[in-house]
Amino acid sequence: MSFDSLGLSNYILQAIEKQGYTTPSPIQAQAIPLILEGRDVLASAQTGTGKTAGFTLPILEKLSQTTFAKNRPIRSLILTPTRELAAQIYENIKNYSEFLDIRSTVIFGGVKQTSQVNALRQGVDILVATPGRLLDLHNQRLLNLSKVEILVLDEADRMLDMGFLRDIKKIIAVLPKKRQNLLFSATYSKEIKTLSSTFLNNPAQVSVTPQNTTVEIIEQKAYRVDKGNKPQLLIHLIKENNWQQALIFTRTKHGANKLVEKLDRAGLSAAAIHGNKSQNQRTKALDGFKKGKVQFLVATDIAARGLDIPLLPHVVNFELPNVPEDYVHRIGRTGRAGASGEALSLVDIEEVSYMRQIEKLTGEKIPTEILEGFEPQNNKETGKKPAQGQKRPFNKGKKPFGRSNNKPKRKSNNY
Repeated sequence: MSFDSLGLSNYILQAIEKQGYTTPSPIQAQAIPLILEGRDVLASAQTGTGKTAGFTLPILEKLSQTTFAKNRPIRSLILTPTRELAAQIYENIKNYSEFLDIRSTVIFGGVKQTSQVNALRQGVDILVATPGRLLDLHNQRLLNLSKVEILVLDEADRMLDMGFLRDIKKIIAVLPKKRQNLLFSATYSKEIKTLSSTFLNNPAQVSVTPQNTTVEIIEQKAYRVDKGNKPQLLIHLIKENNWQQALIFTRTKHGANKLVEKLDRAGLSAAAIHGNKSQNQRTKALDGFKKGKVQFLVATDIAARGLDIPLLPHVVNFELPNVPEDYVHRIGRTGRAGASGEALSLVDIEEVSYMRQIEKLTGEKIPTEILEGFEPQNNKETGKKPAQGQKRPFNKGKKPFGRSNNKPKRKSNNY
C-alpha cells in the first residue's frame, strides 16, 4: 500500500515524500480512510507506530478542501498531556502542511502567553494545546472554540493518569455538539472506555498492536544490584560498552537531578528533564540531546511518551516504574520505526515485585543478570550471594508469567 492510495491530495503527498516516507504504517493505513470518511475513531496504538501522522494527515486533507473565513476560526483542536508532545505534534503539522494554505499553532503552560495569544489573534485553523493553558486562555476570552469541527484527544490514557479528566470535560462542554471526534490511546483501560462512551459517536475501532505489549524488536535485560550501587553500575555500563546516547528514567525529580550530578562528575554529558524544569530548560535539554550535545538525558515519566528521538539506541530504567504500563511506554522510546534498540533495567530488592508485575503484564520474561563487582548484598530471591566473579541469570529456572490483562492498582507518580 502507498500513501497515494489513501485519498490524500498531491500537496500532502509531496510533503510526505519530502519527509522521506513512502509507505504508510498500519495505524495510518487503517485510521486515515476512516477519518476522511468523517467517522469518529477510537484508536489503540503504542508509541513509535506513526499515529501522529495517522490523524494529522487526514485532518489537513479535510480542512484544505473548504474555503477559509477571513479570520480563520479554530477548526481542529488537538489536546495532548505534555508540552513536549504538543510541540512535536505542531512540528508534524507544519511539515505536512508545507504546501497547503493551513495555519496552525501550539499553546502550553510554563511559558508566557503573549506570543501564543498573538498567534491566535492572527487566526489559526489547527490548534494543538495542553488542557490547562487552553482553559486558561478560554476563560480569559482570548480564544474561541465555537467553530471546532474535529477534536483529537491524543495520549488520552496519559491525560487521565495526570488528572486532566475534569479539564477535558470542561473543554468538551464548550465545543459544538456536531463535530468529529478522534481518541488515541496506548491502552483500552476501563477509564478510557468510559470516557470514549461519553463523547464518541458510534466510533470505528482501530488497534494495531496487542494491548499492553512491548515492542518485539527491543532487546530487554535487567541487572540486579543494590540501590546504593546503581549509579556506579550505570556508569560502568556506559563506559564499558561505549554508549554515545541513552535516555534514563528515574521515579522522582530529585532523583533525576542527583543522577545528573553523578554522571557529570564521571565526565559524562548529562541533563535532566522533569516537571520542575522551566519550559526553556526542558526545550534546551531535549534539543541538546537530539543534536548530540548532551549524551544522557535523565527524565521522569513526564517524558515517557511523545518524545520522538530518531534511532535512540538505549533506554535505561534506573528505577522501575511502580505502574507496569509505564515500563512499556518508557522502553517504547527506542526500537522505533523498525530500528533496533536496547532497554536495560537496574533492579534492587525493593523493585523485584515491580519486575514481576511487568512480566505478568507483557507475558515476557526479562533476562536478568548479576555483574561481578555489583553483587547485591541482600538477595532474598536466590537465598544466597553469588560466588565472587560469578555472572549468572537471576531468573534461571523460573517459569515465565503467562499473558494477563489484569492490571494492578495504579499508584501515583511524582512527575
